[in-house]
Amino acid sequence: MLIDGRTLPKNHKLEAVLDRIDLVEGDILDEDAVHAAMRGVRRVFHQAALRSVPRSVDDPLSSNRVNVEGTLNVLTAARAAGVERVVYASSSSIYGAAEALPLREDLTPRPVSPYAVSKLAGEHYCQVFTRVYGLPTVGLRYFNVFGPRQNPESQYAAVIPRFIAAAVRGESLEVHGDGLQSRDFTHVRNVVAANCLAAERAAGVGEVFNVACGRSYSLLDIIQILSHEPPEGVPPIHWHHAPARPGDVRHTQADLTKAGRGLSYQPVVRFEAGLRDTLAAYAGRPRVSAVDRRRPWNRRAIAPG
Repeated sequence: MLIDGRTLPKNHKLEAVLDRIDLVEGDILDEDAVHAAMRGVRRVFHQAALRSVPRSVDDPLSSNRVNVEGTLNVLTAARAAGVERVVYASSSSIYGAAEALPLREDLTPRPVSPYAVSKLAGEHYCQVFTRVYGLPTVGLRYFNVFGPRQNPESQYAAVIPRFIAAAVRGESLEVHGDGLQSRDFTHVRNVVAANCLAAERAAGVGEVFNVACGRSYSLLDIIQILSHEPPEGVPPIHWHHAPARPGDVRHTQADLTKAGRGLSYQPVVRFEAGLRDTLAAYAGRPRVSAVDRRRPWNRRAIAPG
């Protein structure tokens, strides 16, 4: 495992598995480090990125260097090492402001942020390395990944860890825009399952696949779910509006037909169950089952406070 030590969270949770992995701290832009990490490797899961839309708007050059040049380094090193498969972490952001939902892999990408452009460029590089050099690659378009160990502290943190961390601390949740923008959120266990399938399925080589749950939830939906039967110790949830963020798309929802046929992918954790599981973990309570029991929750309108 190659990790960039400069961006590794302080409590990165790897201590529990250090006796089972070879951990190499390096920079994805360091060609020698990437080549060294590839020696003897059969499967590569390329997860490295500067992965924030707002951050890419603030600093497009850094996003391009890490996400595009870094991906090219990975592919070049993988080809030289004779790697059998590279699984590339792409993003639903490449679809941009699509006119219709759900989003299918054959739609023309319309990226609206430097981050999205950089992830789409990585997809194209993967496909070129498959077609030109014979390096087997698979691209996975992640839709808004979340889970219990996600870092909420960065100013560029995703909305779910920010919401949950604020809720646990009793702080008001910051809702950018009107709160009706929606996403197809994906629990990290679904992402792991998709990566394992993509590493082995021959039918997926040279292709890209959506990884999601196939259903969208708005920011106000998230607040409503978090407010319904919260774990003991979590105070009542309040929220307030903030200005909309540049580069954000309004709605996303994945079509999972291709992933189901090509990878036999199906979500293993549904959104409501995964969100309750994540809130319980952040609150320090025993984690609930991630199996979706489809417990109903109140969708009535709520007001900021």
